[in-house]
Amino acid sequence: MPPPTPRPAAVLVTGASSGIGRATALAAAERGDDLVLVARSEKTLQQVATECRLHGAGSVTVHALDVGDDEAVRAMVESVVRRHGRIDLAVHAAGVVAYGRIDQVPAGVFDGVLRTNLLGSANLARHVVPVLRRQEHGSLVLVGSVIGHIRVPGMAAYAVSKHGVRALAAHLRIENRDLPGVRIAYAAPGGVDTPIYQQAASYAGFVGRPPPPVFSPERTARQLLRRADRAWLPAQLNPANELIRFGATALPWVYDRMVGSLFGVIATDLTRPTGPTTGNVLEPRAAGNALRGTAGPTVAGVLANLRRRFAGAAPAATTPDEHVPHPRSATDPVVARTSTSERSTT
Repeated sequence: MPPPTPRPAAVLVTGASSGIGRATALAAAERGDDLVLVARSEKTLQQVATECRLHGAGSVTVHALDVGDDEAVRAMVESVVRRHGRIDLAVHAAGVVAYGRIDQVPAGVFDGVLRTNLLGSANLARHVVPVLRRQEHGSLVLVGSVIGHIRVPGMAAYAVSKHGVRALAAHLRIENRDLPGVRIAYAAPGGVDTPIYQQAASYAGFVGRPPPPVFSPERTARQLLRRADRAWLPAQLNPANELIRFGATALPWVYDRMVGSLFGVIATDLTRPTGPTTGNVLEPRAAGNALRGTAGPTVAGVLANLRRRFAGAAPAATTPDEHVPHPRSATDPVVARTSTSERSTT
């Protein structure tokens, strides 16, 4: 049995610029851990780094890169090991969303969702797991979603990516059973109040919102950190997830008939129409990065959607947005930039 993890621990967090990843970084900072923050927007990462120092982080290193770029991930992990000598915990919280039917979402955007959510998970695992195995201890936490267990109309790209993350975690567990100190954890949040919904690509005419019950990113971050040492804990982080999963698996004929109507009322914002947009799938949108989202109170949002439905309002506008860039292929080169900042003395 390896010795207890020393403190401060070396903790790597992807998606650290916003939402769950940002909350996880701040929670680890409060423990005094040495942090490695990864996301595409260096500007936002520097802001989060400052917040983490103020919360008590032992040190903070910033790497601005696309987790879908395997070579950039490899270089980053090697840099972390050179600096800290180890990785005690890696949390893959980077994620993007696209709304729209499969035939509506451009191929580049569809592939972009898989690039970040699924290939990003695989890239991180490919380079972090060998480090954990050499150490014979440490944890990798992959953030999935309840949508990786069910079917949701208009979210095929996200669903496919999260189903893949769940399968990846299961295979990683099997492959690393020989080293009990190497822990692979998979966690599936439900509705969480983060900006991912407002930052999403959309070809369905609406802005998304977290489905109820909605929990805070801080609560979710605490759950993720608990699973770093207790990978055997249940994967579902939201009690409602189990009910949703039961309906999708035990009563598929009922679930498939109801999910479309329910999704339109509880997981969208019909009062905020939007034209086609790539959101932050292909490029970061630093202005939208934050700890929490802007969806507002859940009950008020659902009531507003119902009023719109009962009033017979027209569907949300779907006219093209002239500011939307042409979706690039997921195979286009992405230049990864890396910067390092020591702990501030202020």
